[in-house]
Amino acid sequence: MGHIIGPFGIHGWVKVNPYTEYIDGLLEYPSWWLRKENDEWQEVRVETGHINGNILNARLKECTDRTQALKLKGMQIAVPRSQLPDLPEDGDSGYYWSDLVGTEVVNLEGKELGKVIGLFETGANDVLRVQCMDQEGKERLIPFIEHIIVKVDLKLSRITVDWGIDY
Repeated sequence: MGHIIGPFGIHGWVKVNPYTEYIDGLLEYPSWWLRKENDEWQEVRVETGHINGNILNARLKECTDRTQALKLKGMQIAVPRSQLPDLPEDGDSGYYWSDLVGTEVVNLEGKELGKVIGLFETGANDVLRVQCMDQEGKERLIPFIEHIIVKVDLKLSRITVDWGIDY
């Protein structure tokens, strides 16, 4: 749902880069789950927050000073799926971004382009970050728009795109 960029001020506030549709969307949840890489998830309670440009500043109950906030830098933010709004049963919006991470991306010719490692917003449209299978460390950025994304099949864990392998 987002990640902590670092501390904000001296009283334990943190700067958050949210992955939600609305910058303050994370404030709808009374608690967040935080972790770094493969560490255990830890629950924290959200006291308050506000928007600062494209960043969310938040005050967590368990974080009372800048030193504690600095320790949270780089932590991923999640909320239990049970707390998320129900998705429509039909239509193209029947999934969350997190459902797409790890899915295989293939083009119309059946060539595998890689696996989704994330998504981001550009303002104009969303973009898939795809880890290339043929070149280690290289990413493809594929616009997540109707005429490029042909089909999202979560049962097969596959996204079919109208995208060349050499793009």
